[in-house]
Amino acid sequence: MNTTTVRPSRNTLVDCVHTATTAPSLHNSQPWRFRIEGAAVEVYADPARRLDVVDPAGREQLISLGAAVFTLRLAIQRAGYHVELTTFPRPDEPDLVARVVGGRPVAVNPATEALAEAIPHRHTNRRPFAQTPVPPEALHHLVDAARREGAVLTVASPAGRDQIMAMAFEAGRRLRDRPGYREELDRWTGYRPRHDGVPVWAVGPWDALEAVPVRDFGELSELRRPVEPFEPYPTILVLSTDGDRRPDWLRAGQALQRVLLTATWQNLATTPISQPVEVPEVRKQLSDAATGLHAQMVLRVGYGKVAGRSPRRPVSEVLLPDRAP
Repeated sequence: MNTTTVRPSRNTLVDCVHTATTAPSLHNSQPWRFRIEGAAVEVYADPARRLDVVDPAGREQLISLGAAVFTLRLAIQRAGYHVELTTFPRPDEPDLVARVVGGRPVAVNPATEALAEAIPHRHTNRRPFAQTPVPPEALHHLVDAARREGAVLTVASPAGRDQIMAMAFEAGRRLRDRPGYREELDRWTGYRPRHDGVPVWAVGPWDALEAVPVRDFGELSELRRPVEPFEPYPTILVLSTDGDRRPDWLRAGQALQRVLLTATWQNLATTPISQPVEVPEVRKQLSDAATGLHAQMVLRVGYGKVAGRSPRRPVSEVLLPDRAP
């Protein structure tokens, strides 16, 4: 007897693409495009949305795309389908970074459901966190989340935390000296209504204690930011991979999003701190030559008030037309 496997419909996949657009990205640049082909969704980098000053190699863009790929995978799984992932499926199309196929119908397990429930609640929180330690069990869940995506998440010791924060402040100073840095920041923030970038209300205050490095968004838009005391001893994590090429960057993004959603599921607030990995000399200090691990992102986690989500572009802006027959 012949059986027919029911694949996800186009409408289902459009909904999944919409969910994927909620992924985090550098300066909320949303550097992705999608194309639906049958039961597959292709994920493309958008070259026009790469930040050339802070990300000349496109490493952080691929991390952002990896976060979108993981979210897309999770959305299709939650819709009740097995997922098949192929990364960089066509070498002659370097902007095509992944192909995600919805396969046979499968039951949704509780872990997938719980992680998917966190998607609409995840957001970057640039505000002060409570001076409440993050329990070891919660940190263990984050470390395990990174491991499941082939990455390594390291919890910084008190001494390591202080060194990383010092690196981040030094990296921030070096970035401010880069030609075009302030103009690039100004491009991605401001008062005007938009569907991308970092809105003024999401920028957050300056740290009165100067313990947490805060990105200087909005200096060119005459933004006057309040000053508040941040937690003096932030919990700092470093996400690393055992390679440092395009597939590793994409994998790091998938691991990053799994970590962020796992944190959200545990009611933890999160802030990616990317300054120290945007300066090669500083990033090299963060990486571990003994183990061959390459630092891809620094994260701050803790307990904070809900800060609200940054805007997203509509699906109509990111969905590519069908391929010509």
